[in-house]
Amino acid sequence: MIIDESSAVLPLWMLIAAAFGFMVGELCGDYYRRWKCLTQANEDLRAELEKTSTAEEPIHEELKYQRGVLHDVHKQITVVSKALEKHPS
Repeated sequence: MIIDESSAVLPLWMLIAAAFGFMVGELCGDYYRRWKCLTQANEDLRAELEKTSTAEEPIHEELKYQRGVLHDVHKQITVVSKALEKHPS
């Protein structure tokens, strides 16, 4: 029986090609999986940012109201203190 050397080499090349294809597929799949995970994390962070920025609007309104109240109180204190300076007891 004579064994043809070309037929023995063919399965070796098939094995190498299959291994190379598996490695390339694994790398591409890993990069795609990471990209998809990072995209989802990015969308989650954007949603949190939008939620936070909409929550700040009532805070600004409350601070504006408090500044107005402090300004009104300061005007009343100034009027009383000036009246006390004019009429010391």
